[in-house]
Amino acid sequence: MTENSTSPAGSKWTGMVPVDDTALAVTDTGGPGTSVVYLNGQFATQGYWRRVVAELGTGWRHITYDERARGKSKRSADYSFEAAVRDVDAVLAARGVDRALVVGWSYGAFVGAHWASRNPDRALGAVLVDGAFPYDWLDEAMEQRIRRLFRRLGWVLPLLRPTGLTPRMTAEQQADSNIEIGVISRERELGPVLDGINVPVRYVVASGTSFGSRGDEQERMRAGLDAVTARNANIRIGAKVASSHGAILKKESPAIAEAVREVAALGRGKH
Repeated sequence: MTENSTSPAGSKWTGMVPVDDTALAVTDTGGPGTSVVYLNGQFATQGYWRRVVAELGTGWRHITYDERARGKSKRSADYSFEAAVRDVDAVLAARGVDRALVVGWSYGAFVGAHWASRNPDRALGAVLVDGAFPYDWLDEAMEQRIRRLFRRLGWVLPLLRPTGLTPRMTAEQQADSNIEIGVISRERELGPVLDGINVPVRYVVASGTSFGSRGDEQERMRAGLDAVTARNANIRIGAKVASSHGAILKKESPAIAEAVREVAALGRGKH
């Protein structure tokens, strides 16, 4: 770990946390408040959370980080979903945090759902923002569509990397990650994970489409939550907002912050 790794919980810390063959760029605001760890979209960076962090304010301990090869984090030989879930533990361990509330958007919502399901004694709860919908959207045709899309984008991705808008991953690696989340999204895969969560969960759900989706695909995915909330009383839809998938963190930070407050209050009551 670099920089002031032994800083007390009360002070802000920014640095690199070594994990496996890589190092993750982490920001920890410190403070005595409830620890909230933010889990990014698939190719997004920790900066996407700044409005939600500002909306919640200084009464919380906010921990953000860039996933492998995203933002200021280093490249890795392993961009698997399991590595992403392990990295939550690595970041929390490095910052001396035992229990936390996880907030995940898109890909990060899947990571948050899995982490909360696997760590019932450590998770105060989860806020899942327009992601972690159990829905069988991946078939052979969709897989080919994803690969074609990233092949077409392949020439421009290296040009955008210096701006931080794209990860330091190849087009093929990005396609593989997209396809893997399609497998993880399947009802038979994600359904049991969500059914096993025994801490408070609130979904904040967008409207409209996302990059690469067609027609009402996104809304059909979101409809998969109905069966989830019917089976597990810990899981509720906290808000359905007008923003698109891509704009939700920017435009709907008050709704997301309110869901965090609700889950935190419920989580403190359970423990």
